[in-house]
Amino acid sequence: MNASDATSTAGAGNGQNVAGTAGAGAFAEYELDSRFFDELFEADGTVRSATRRLAEALTRIPPEELARVQDSVHRLFLHEGITFTVLGKEEVSEHIIPIDCVPRILTAAEWQHIEDGIKQRMRAVNLFLRDIYNEGDSLRDGVVPPDLVLGCPQYRVEMRGVKVPHDIYVAVGGTDIVRTNQGFAVLEDNMRVPSGVSYMLACREATKRALPALYREHRVREVAAYPERLYSTLVSLSSRAGTPRVAVLTPGRYNSAYYEHAFLAGQMGADLVEGRDLVVHNANLYARTSSGLRRIDVLYRRIDDDFTDPVTFRGDSMLGAAGLFHAYRAGNVVLANAPGTGVADDKAIYAFIPDIIRYFLGEEPLLANVKTHLCRRPEDLAYTLDNLQDVVVKEVGGSGGYGMLVGPQSTAREREEYADRLRGDPTNFIAQPVLDLSRASCFVDGSLQPRHVDVRPFTLHGRDGQDVVPGGLCRVALAKGNLVVNSSQGGGCKDLWVLRD
Repeated sequence: MNASDATSTAGAGNGQNVAGTAGAGAFAEYELDSRFFDELFEADGTVRSATRRLAEALTRIPPEELARVQDSVHRLFLHEGITFTVLGKEEVSEHIIPIDCVPRILTAAEWQHIEDGIKQRMRAVNLFLRDIYNEGDSLRDGVVPPDLVLGCPQYRVEMRGVKVPHDIYVAVGGTDIVRTNQGFAVLEDNMRVPSGVSYMLACREATKRALPALYREHRVREVAAYPERLYSTLVSLSSRAGTPRVAVLTPGRYNSAYYEHAFLAGQMGADLVEGRDLVVHNANLYARTSSGLRRIDVLYRRIDDDFTDPVTFRGDSMLGAAGLFHAYRAGNVVLANAPGTGVADDKAIYAFIPDIIRYFLGEEPLLANVKTHLCRRPEDLAYTLDNLQDVVVKEVGGSGGYGMLVGPQSTAREREEYADRLRGDPTNFIAQPVLDLSRASCFVDGSLQPRHVDVRPFTLHGRDGQDVVPGGLCRVALAKGNLVVNSSQGGGCKDLWVLRD
């Protein structure tokens, strides 16, 4: 799972046992902490109105029965081979993604707020990307420092002046949302090749099977139509008459998200192709098949820009197709997402998204950003170096929880080594406060315990508008005290139930 770097302060200080409110049984070891918003309970230990039915059900179910429910969802992931890849220092290993059986619940109003906010963000991002590759008004007007955009490793000069179908640079977006006691906020944007939607669907299938009656009682909004919606979005971007042919471009079965690539291709009825399966002829893209060449009109690429075309980008790439960008520039194939969209999910550009929204839409952001210090600024670098023990430091192009420093969990030696990296290349880093992420109930070691969570909703942007699936990949730090929800760092996932009313 290629995920973000959600963090929070840890500990059980000010712990308040809620067993007296929720009942004993599996809640016997559950503790509240006033620093963290609890998704199930109010601060005084009473059950939230929207989660009362879930809390009462969990109270009635004996711990041994919950253990059987947990085992059933784990076994489904095991049987389906729902895995992710962990990059170790000396080896690459494949793991089954940990899943927790207890769903997280959001009300219809909470979800509407999130949906409106990420749709607004997506509209502004697409306008921003169109502008920086064409007129450049936002750069001249100082909305974002020009050197920050033009010097971004994800900026593709080859995209300047390219006609992008319907001006939709980001057709598929993933936005990482966190909640604290101050409300919802965007932790980061994923606009290149956002992953995790297959895990969202798998969590739903596993939890729905394990808790069918409870699922029906909650009137949960469905997410199963996502592959169909994705296909419709991709098809809408093509101008070819008839039914455009869609393919999913994967790096291959050794990629950490290969399960998702194969799953989505199968669900959409699209071709699953690798670079070696593709050939460009007369500026058209074709896939080699047993019956000959078959034209591809829309390519849902799951590889980074650098590897898509060895002629235009990295000459040593074996993952793309020679001449692919030429076919794209000629308008004969649609690439989703468009090359160069990585500028919009650069962690330094992230700090300017609220200003981008104001500039292009004339609106105030509906979802807050997390306060971000750009270490490229001398004053922000000085602040970061002086407060390394209290902040989270990330590489601007990093992902998956790799290459970051979590101040409160670091050693003096680790901070000293990281400080040297900061001084050596300050433009490559940003710093953020350690967030008090909300906590949701999880079944861990035979009892219900609170663990930190975030959620990644997925937004589709096609010719006919935007569509946000009513759910998302809800990630959870299953180890007590863990500050990172990434599966690559020991995190797992759980189902997110968005209520109809």
